[in-house]
Amino acid sequence: MGDRIAIRTCPLCEAGCGLEISVRDNTVVRIRGDMNDVFSKGYICPKGSTLKQLHEDPDRLRQPMVKRNGTHVAVSWEEAWAEVDRGLSAVIATHGRESVGAYLGNPGAHNLSAMTFNRVVLTAIGSRQRFSASSVDQIPKQVSAGFMFGTPVSVPVPDLDRTDLLLMLGANPYASNGSLATAPDWPGRLEGIRARGGRIIVVDPRRSRTAESADEWLAIRPGTDALFLAALINAVFAAGRADVGAHLADHINGLDDVKHTLAEFTPEVVERVVGIDATTIRRIALELCDTAHAAVYGRIGTCTVSFGTTASWLVDVLNAVTGNLDVVGGAMFPLPVAASPTTRGKRGIGKGFKTGRGKTRVRGFPEALGEYPAALMAEEITTPGSGQIRAMVVLGGNPVLSTPNSQQLDDAFASLDFMVSVDIYLNETSRLANVILPPPSHLYRSHYDLALLNFGMRSVANYSEPVFELPPGVPDEWEILAKLAAIAQGLGAGADPATVDEVTIRSIIEATVRDETCVIAGRNPDEIYDALSGPANGSLRGPDRILDLTLRIGPFGEGFGANPEGVSVAMLKRHPHGVDYGAMVPRVPEVLRTPTGKIELAPAELLVDLPRLRASLNDDPDAMLLVGRRHLRSNNSWMHNIRVLVKGKPRCTLQIHPDDAVRLGVVDGSPVRITSRVGSVVAPAEITDGIRPRVVSLPHGWGHDVAGTRQGVAHEFAGVNSNVLTDHEAIDPLSGNAVLNGIPVSLVAATA
Repeated sequence: MGDRIAIRTCPLCEAGCGLEISVRDNTVVRIRGDMNDVFSKGYICPKGSTLKQLHEDPDRLRQPMVKRNGTHVAVSWEEAWAEVDRGLSAVIATHGRESVGAYLGNPGAHNLSAMTFNRVVLTAIGSRQRFSASSVDQIPKQVSAGFMFGTPVSVPVPDLDRTDLLLMLGANPYASNGSLATAPDWPGRLEGIRARGGRIIVVDPRRSRTAESADEWLAIRPGTDALFLAALINAVFAAGRADVGAHLADHINGLDDVKHTLAEFTPEVVERVVGIDATTIRRIALELCDTAHAAVYGRIGTCTVSFGTTASWLVDVLNAVTGNLDVVGGAMFPLPVAASPTTRGKRGIGKGFKTGRGKTRVRGFPEALGEYPAALMAEEITTPGSGQIRAMVVLGGNPVLSTPNSQQLDDAFASLDFMVSVDIYLNETSRLANVILPPPSHLYRSHYDLALLNFGMRSVANYSEPVFELPPGVPDEWEILAKLAAIAQGLGAGADPATVDEVTIRSIIEATVRDETCVIAGRNPDEIYDALSGPANGSLRGPDRILDLTLRIGPFGEGFGANPEGVSVAMLKRHPHGVDYGAMVPRVPEVLRTPTGKIELAPAELLVDLPRLRASLNDDPDAMLLVGRRHLRSNNSWMHNIRVLVKGKPRCTLQIHPDDAVRLGVVDGSPVRITSRVGSVVAPAEITDGIRPRVVSLPHGWGHDVAGTRQGVAHEFAGVNSNVLTDHEAIDPLSGNAVLNGIPVSLVAATA
């Protein structure tokens, strides 16, 4: 087939870097950054160049697997579908639809097929027993944003390219780029702040790579971010400097409520528990007020703690009271190119956000964002009674490694009547499945960051066509999901995924034309269907057709003739390096979707957590606490089978401060046993002064020594699973997020 260059966006993380893929005779020869990409401009991290290795990985599944006599064997798609139909139908017929649970993994957020068809699967299953990686990651930020601004994607992000002071908590962008703040090359953008004379302050128990490059590192005690933020806000009010700005003055509720409810959290009161002195807290509070362009950014380290939602809320309160919300160089609301909850509906007002529309069967824990806490999956499976989960559908996730009390969940999954995994690997979770349905390689699929560009620092759109055509007989990922939905609905193993696709797009169109605020309100649904599906539009199907509709009704959309130069899939195909509609702009009040049409600075649903926060002032500041960490060449658990990413010096080590090592009799490289309330693991010590005393760190996503998997490289570099130590009973009460950081542990030197 000769030589050619394929352009696509990297689907491996939130950065959305453009890739230039050199292909010769249907083989990838080289992958490098796309210098012409409108967003990344040639930048990529080490992971992006390994799409070739991922595509060619001999351990990546090419055929469905069915477990027979305890062993997974490769079968035809027809055999696999028959087994899925038999297993799911039997459980539903015997125990009802509420007996089927579903778990959605992190890779789905970077996957156009999953973003458009996972919901189709969930709807077809018809159960409220839904769980996802969101509740071990970002859901606190979405809950707090929902209550404050009206939707769970109304998340302000730091305007990195124009700020002069960045206060960053619980984030390490040099290792993991941004999160819920989409932009390629965070390191370069951070260096740009300092190059123009700005400052960066990093708040983290570890001296991370990002902290090393910052102007100031504050070694906070894990889990106390909410107290630190409350004290900063208190200091702003105490100095008489609270000022939301003229642009927000008429669009905000609750300023006095915030002042009064946080009055007791003075810098002097919190400094003992937080580990940052009152003088420093007051200085930083005033710096945020005095700097013309400043922003506060909190990420996974502030979410995966006991006060994740409260900390997420206080980040935005601090941005507001220092005059840095919705202003250039501050924390701003993205304007995504594709239609989203912040651009659809009536501008400036909406239904608002709620949680608790259902509760878990065992513990009565409330729903958030349509799902229950992943930490509670095991008890919903193992506790007898009406509604007990007897079957699981796992869509692109590895919860046995990534959710709390892993051994408990492992045992629970093993007890199920039936389980199906949609996964490219036979891994720690899918090894427990009766059927594994493997999607094709990323290079066989189209791509658009439908979820992550909701949080983009620029209004950018990049569409990627497949690099290779699908081999004969191999279904696309959306077809796998559509057929799984059809079987769950009771249509049998012979159901045609194209029928599900047709029903899906018709229902979306009909709902859209009924929306009085939409550009195609009142139009004939058949007319819109023909415009999307006809030969003149490339006869689009599946995710591409849904994406095309979403783009065309978005703020920059073609509007089905209303704006002929606007964006569509066809237009993006003509611009393979992407289209950039510019930097963020102030969006209040039109961005708001609260019932009052105002920013709710002090939602009652969030204020209820303050008594618990007050009680945490009595926590023991000398307790030994465990935190996680990330690495540039790692992406949770699923990139650990790529040798180029895991080779070299072992990374699954327990970082420990020299003072603690001496006290415990631990030497560098020696084994240490770490024990929590729920489990115990042994890891080699890495003694470093780059961590706060009385804090230890173990990376997330390892533990690949489990029997029954088929990932040779990952098994060779197994490491230990930190989530053996995380406690399923430690949950943020406002969002249901798991507590993966700040875990009380004890340490002893172990024998080799």
